[in-house]
Amino acid sequence: MHLKTTRIIEIPDSTGSSFDHGCHIATLKGFPHAAGVVADAGHVLVTNRGSASLAWLDADTLATRRVFDTGARPNGVAFVAATNLAIVACIGDETHRAELQTIDLRSGQRRAIGLAGRPRWCVTDSAGERVFLAIRAPSMVLVARLPALDAVHHWPLPVTGAHGIDIDHATRRLYVACDEGALVKMDAEHGRVLSQWPLAGLPDATFFNPTSGLVHVAIEEPGLVQSIDPRTGFTARFATASGAKTTALVSPDHLYVFSASHTGALDLLEVP
Repeated sequence: MHLKTTRIIEIPDSTGSSFDHGCHIATLKGFPHAAGVVADAGHVLVTNRGSASLAWLDADTLATRRVFDTGARPNGVAFVAATNLAIVACIGDETHRAELQTIDLRSGQRRAIGLAGRPRWCVTDSAGERVFLAIRAPSMVLVARLPALDAVHHWPLPVTGAHGIDIDHATRRLYVACDEGALVKMDAEHGRVLSQWPLAGLPDATFFNPTSGLVHVAIEEPGLVQSIDPRTGFTARFATASGAKTTALVSPDHLYVFSASHTGALDLLEVP
């Protein structure tokens, strides 16, 4: 299985900007330094580092339903649609600690716990009962029960710089792309490290495709997507462009890569 370009979706007026999120349907304002985006069940959540906030949008109308204050520099975000629960990982700053927060979108109730290091991306299990958060240093996956953020566990990784993360719900396996240059497979029940594969550079967005079984890792420099089949260890590389680090997976077989040098999004297709 490998990737091929089917088209480039142009994003108007993007030249000279630092966009790396979104497929162009409309241009929305009021998202200062947007960092993380998640969409599910007609909802879109956006973390805004520039305003320490989480925006909740209607996916059909693109109207902003509500904006919630968060900790400093919110980054990774996850969503449990069944309970309207947002999970936000906040990097913090000189005067605010790094935090993992939950926000009930309907009631506004929130909880928070402090973190031992800089948070990256996060995912939940299929039942929405646990969250898995990649922490850069010390390199680990933090696990907490939802919504209370209790029953916390810290699962150390054998390589530094936990970054991108995704989960295979069917087999209960986590895939964590690390800055040291490796993709690590972990048991999502107990945190055992099962396998690891080398990466071609510093990773960012990481997606597991449940249809094909492939893991796609975006690598900003030199600019490529590395696709790994965890069942066989087979690896393929697809050249994108320098700085292209954000992707979006659309099952069963499309991967969108947002590239400023292409002034748009590459629509890539998985093919045998």
